[in-house]
Amino acid sequence: NLLPTRAPELPGLDLAGDSRYCDETGGDYYDVFKTGSPGEKCFAVVVGDVSGHGVASALLMTTARAMIRSISILEPDTARRMTMVNRLLFPDTSDSGDFITLFYLEFDMAARRLRWVRAGHDPAILYDPVSDRFSELTGDGMALGIEEEYAFEARSAALGEPGRIIVIGTDGIWEAHNPIREMFGKERLRKVIRAHRHLSADAVRDAIFKAVSDFTGPHQDDDITLAVIKVL
Repeated sequence: NLLPTRAPELPGLDLAGDSRYCDETGGDYYDVFKTGSPGEKCFAVVVGDVSGHGVASALLMTTARAMIRSISILEPDTARRMTMVNRLLFPDTSDSGDFITLFYLEFDMAARRLRWVRAGHDPAILYDPVSDRFSELTGDGMALGIEEEYAFEARSAALGEPGRIIVIGTDGIWEAHNPIREMFGKERLRKVIRAHRHLSADAVRDAIFKAVSDFTGPHQDDDITLAVIKVL
């Protein structure tokens, strides 16, 4: 119930996301909300992955969710948000060894800019249908809850032209195994994105989930979370 039941309507963006757990509860995190950055049209899309899965991971995820949402409203600087969240989380993770990888992507639609922080998470995938090229939103950053005084940095880029697709996922997608222990991998993921580039974000999301399910069969080893954003 803490995850978005449906994607909100964001000006200039087509957004779809979902989490599918391998247990009744899980530690993957997906969220979208308005931020406290200057301007009226700033939104964040966040995907995270708590170490392990099950009830313990879900509890840590809910704690992180509350911190991220509240600090994103109060703190205008994108990088400082993750630095503050990390320092608040550290007392809860220092003894257990738990941690959270996170990709925090902010859209400034007035300026048509992206800002992002990568906290130990795989880079977001960016597909440009005009050039038919893939790239990644990269950057340095440690997982949350490992080093208390770590200072995060944000990166920025132009939003780009309509049709661009950004995909943020958890490793349950590309590390999914079929019955003979082959991994789904990122190349299969990129092929699905390219094949469905003309469709909506909902359709791209559903196609990715279906491709992973068809590849693995009925057994799911890990939580899977996915956010797809298409520029309008």
